[in-house]
Amino acid sequence: MRDALLAALSQYGSPALFVVAVVASVGVPLPLALLLIVTGSLIAQGVLDPAWAIGLACAGSIAGDLSGYAIGRWGGRRLLQRFSRLLGGKERLNRMESRVRSWGWAGVFFTRWLLTPLGPWINLASGVSSYPWPRFLLWDVLGECLSVAIFVTLGWVFSDRVMSLDSLLGELTWAVVALAAAALLGWKLVSLFRRKT
Repeated sequence: MRDALLAALSQYGSPALFVVAVVASVGVPLPLALLLIVTGSLIAQGVLDPAWAIGLACAGSIAGDLSGYAIGRWGGRRLLQRFSRLLGGKERLNRMESRVRSWGWAGVFFTRWLLTPLGPWINLASGVSSYPWPRFLLWDVLGECLSVAIFVTLGWVFSDRVMSLDSLLGELTWAVVALAAAALLGWKLVSLFRRKT
């Protein structure tokens, strides 16, 4: 899959990057970070125009995020209510929605570039919880533009070591997600013990 996507990027350029960014931001597990790093390398070699590549990568990521938000906003609630018993009941579902609202802008912004595996879930949850669309759009645009800038710049600077950089960043991203999950679990355990004492 990675080889096919890299071949599409080298053959079709920025339009292929746009399509992959849309699909990956909706939630399909595609190596978007790798493509952005390779894009930076291709920019450094003079193969891709930087303005088109960066612009289409940002536009594709934002369009995918907004699609996920729209799915959650206009179809997700009915689907969640149908399966609410599997998710712990209606009360637990309401608590999850209020938690997403309390994360607010930080949940949207940081899952664009730091905790990227959680991004599609935050998009859906933001839509389901009716998080205000203009605020979602603002923090989504800022986060996605920062994400594209970071990965493309890394690819441009380290254009001769693209695959090594991708491997390192993939491991780092999952390490950050694991650390965040451990912190959340620790906080939950402390809260549980405080309630019992």
